[in-house]
Amino acid sequence: MYADCIVPLPLEGVFTYSVPTHLSQKVQVGCRVNVPFGAKKQYAALVTRLHEEKPAYQTKDILAVLEEEVMLLPNQLKLWQWVAEYYMCTLGEVYKAAIPSGLKEKDGVVRYRPRTIDCVRITEEYFDPFKLNAVLSTMKVAPKQQLLMLKYIELTGLGAALTLKNPQILKEITKEELLKAAGCSSTILKAVCDRGLLEEYEVLVDRIPTGQIPAELIIQPLSQAQQVARDAISGAWQQKEVCLLHGVTSSGKTEIYIHLIAEALKEGKQVLYMLPEIVLTSQLTDRLRKVFGDRLGVYHSRYTDAERVEVYRKQVSDQPYDIIVGVRSSVLLPFRNLGLVIIDEEHENSFKQTEPAPRYHARNVALVMAKLAGAKTLLGTATPSLETYYNAIQGKYAYVSLTTRYGNVAMPEIEVVDIAEEKRKKLMSGPFSPLLLREIREALERKEQVILFQNRRGFAPVVECQVCGWTPQCPHCDVALTHHKRNNQLVCHYCSYSTPVPHRCPQCDGDNLSSKGYGTERIEDVLKNIFPEARVARMDLDTTRSRSAYESLIKGFQKGETDILIGTQMVTKGLDFRKVTVVGILNASTMLNQPDFRSYERAFQMMTQVAGRAGRSVSSEENRVGKVVLQVHDASQSTVQQVVRADYKAMFTEQMEERRMFNYPPLCRLVYVYMKHRDENVLEHMAEELAKILRMVFGHRVLGPDMPAVARVQTMYIRKVCLKIELEANMAEVRKRLRELQAYLLAKQEYKSAVMYYDVE
Repeated sequence: MYADCIVPLPLEGVFTYSVPTHLSQKVQVGCRVNVPFGAKKQYAALVTRLHEEKPAYQTKDILAVLEEEVMLLPNQLKLWQWVAEYYMCTLGEVYKAAIPSGLKEKDGVVRYRPRTIDCVRITEEYFDPFKLNAVLSTMKVAPKQQLLMLKYIELTGLGAALTLKNPQILKEITKEELLKAAGCSSTILKAVCDRGLLEEYEVLVDRIPTGQIPAELIIQPLSQAQQVARDAISGAWQQKEVCLLHGVTSSGKTEIYIHLIAEALKEGKQVLYMLPEIVLTSQLTDRLRKVFGDRLGVYHSRYTDAERVEVYRKQVSDQPYDIIVGVRSSVLLPFRNLGLVIIDEEHENSFKQTEPAPRYHARNVALVMAKLAGAKTLLGTATPSLETYYNAIQGKYAYVSLTTRYGNVAMPEIEVVDIAEEKRKKLMSGPFSPLLLREIREALERKEQVILFQNRRGFAPVVECQVCGWTPQCPHCDVALTHHKRNNQLVCHYCSYSTPVPHRCPQCDGDNLSSKGYGTERIEDVLKNIFPEARVARMDLDTTRSRSAYESLIKGFQKGETDILIGTQMVTKGLDFRKVTVVGILNASTMLNQPDFRSYERAFQMMTQVAGRAGRSVSSEENRVGKVVLQVHDASQSTVQQVVRADYKAMFTEQMEERRMFNYPPLCRLVYVYMKHRDENVLEHMAEELAKILRMVFGHRVLGPDMPAVARVQTMYIRKVCLKIELEANMAEVRKRLRELQAYLLAKQEYKSAVMYYDVE
């Protein structure tokens, strides 16, 4: 017998091994096995097929079966194969992305320890009222030990347990809880244990916090508009597998999702609920756990590897989570009985994986996953991607709209400030216009909250010498270093290179170095000077590196412990804060001036989404609405006016005209061909040769080669060729030609040290 196996390496195809007789009863499709590879290496591989077809080469034996459970389900394997084919990567790269590190160990020992907590209990000898009272009377000379024992008796209900002679009714208490209640150190507890009264023991606990399954689902009733939308979605699914729910911000889409999830669970189906950002999972899971309890699992990269291993193992078990809430990586998890896929904020660019391979788009992978499972898909957003909206109006997807905010809440008023004009009049206070400062001040006086959006982290984007104009550049990448004031470092946001801020200019030895521009860190400093009484917090990559950090930031803001929250695009994505009445977008021009054909679309989405955080609980009956101050250098720009009018259709129409004119998605498929090399001259020759051959095959569909906006990262120079392929073209044939071309070029001696890869969509 032979076994085809996926090895976690970026190599094409599967590798065939012999199955030794003593393992023939244990090896099965989907299980993990230890295999030799090359002269000395061993890897944990996944079996994809068992057969009796002897390959043309001498096979090696599988060394061991790492566990007998299946770790790769049939539909999951089909999805992996589709991802590898469509996104032009290897199965091994998909395996590496999909499986937690702890399950890629080659020796069968998953390198994580089950989580335990230390608990305390009374010893069997002293579960006797007479013995216990006798020893307690002798503890008066050790008052701290006596206090600890009395707290133990109180917290565990020991008195009742002794009366009933039933140790089973004792409440379990952790060591930490007991020491905190008694105000004692662990030394005191050790002394009590040495007396033989108490003993410590370990209890296994799940790393993933779970509650109990509620006796009755705590589901809020839907409003009339929500009910109409929910019924329309159910009706649409009778005709089409995919439905777009286009609902304005704060229209209550999440409540509709909860009702649809409950219906799927009643039918015995599993649900995947995908979000674009880890930050959103904290707020959402708190809400979902109140409804679905421990039927809910969460999966994202801020969980430890051990936690991800636990989720993965549960998903392949006989009792998987009924609901998984996760970011893009969750789409590669195993599901035994998937019935519903919800993709919230489907327009978000965060669903696209850029590095490393597989460079997949999780929304599109989820659509294929649902199709393989025969599941329904719901795409929800206030600002659909052009691709999704185009598919809806073309009839490929069903379409349902929700045009009113929940609870009679008015849409926010958006006021545009021309900061170029304000600067000319010398009215700007740093990055703030007089209007924005006034709105912030009035919100603070009303005890309300403010969100400020600045899509650039750090203190300042540029440090410049005022004498010679020198600015610090990353030695490994073609970018200026960003000033981070807290640790007084200059940091590259591409390769993480850092260096202390110099006291003098290394070029002219001048001492007049100044920071230019505003990052979130500098905004925070300026705000604290203007509003010293306000409690200010910052939410960006620097302040949310750990799970606990972003959870405490969000919960603190929800509880009203923060007055002003400054953030990057994290604050734009679906967060629900009821006391926020003012939102400031500090410089919308930075979003509009990106060298990307999607920049206007994304700027519209981001501005609309962040504006939607304002006034989510201000009733129109109060004769007051949420306020958004949109600061921009050109107030007449069409996208800005579309945001003010909340006119998605005008943005869509304008952008589609441009896409038709220049042939961009959704009217074609895009494949970017990237090349990297440490020698720029070699790379130039390779890029020109590639483009020449591509034009011989694909003609006018080829653009480039050109330099990306950042043309060197981590000492590697980069060139890009863009390929536009018609929607009706045979993509299998396109991929075949591209792979042949890749093999041909990389086989050349002069290009052997080059890197070449594809980014589809």
